[in-house]
Amino acid sequence: MTTRASAARASATRASASQTTAGRDARARYRLGASEATSGIAHGLVQANLIAVPADWAFETLLFAQRNPKPCPVLEVLEAGRVESRLAPGSDIRTDIPRYRIWRDGELAEETTDASAAWEEHPDLVSFLIGCSFTFEAGLVDAGIPIRHRELGRNVPMYRTSTACEPAGRLHGDMVVSMRPIPASMVADAVTISGRFPAAHGAPVHIGDPASLGIADLGSPEFGDAPALLDGDVPVFWACGVTPQAAIVASRPPFAVTHAPGSMFVTDVPDAAYAA
Repeated sequence: MTTRASAARASATRASASQTTAGRDARARYRLGASEATSGIAHGLVQANLIAVPADWAFETLLFAQRNPKPCPVLEVLEAGRVESRLAPGSDIRTDIPRYRIWRDGELAEETTDASAAWEEHPDLVSFLIGCSFTFEAGLVDAGIPIRHRELGRNVPMYRTSTACEPAGRLHGDMVVSMRPIPASMVADAVTISGRFPAAHGAPVHIGDPASLGIADLGSPEFGDAPALLDGDVPVFWACGVTPQAAIVASRPPFAVTHAPGSMFVTDVPDAAYAA
């Protein structure tokens, strides 16, 4: 027998018609070449980071993610050559992200709005979709917590830390974090809300002094845009799905494809589906 509670849970994990339309419309724009930061796009839908590697690096990438679940919570693995995500039927991960990065021997070789050529060059690419903190931003907004980078029309600031990830074979590197200035009176609520989404990095890894993470200059993020803190704001740091890109730089695989920081894969799955 289906209980009222289980029925409500099932309903909460299905996207509404308007959400589904918003997600598909966003991917259609990106497939046509539109490029934008996706924070705030398709409110309430799960977003994901991408890393795609040749098949002989896939096991180590999966193991790296398993050993470092805070920055690398895996939502889906697409086997070699597969380009349609089960999280968004009809999607194409080669074209449906606003901007991609192509990496060769650990060096950033190109940014593009269409990565189809990468799959032509390497048809054995195995793709990993990793949870993104943009997912829990919907909960912060719904609770009245300001998202400063959205208010300013900027990308979220992201920083390479001095915290080493657990290595996996040839793959190693330091953790990357995203930072959101949160009014001091709202920090506890931000921790609670984000903590409900371990598949989107969960609760913060640090609150306060950036030097504790090895960040020397809060105004100079390695990825994204510079932050703006208002009086009374506290810097709050979450583990970030750009961490695999730092691992690419450190480990120098011969080839990889990732999203550009801040440009995510928008799924058709509501964030409630991943709420703990």
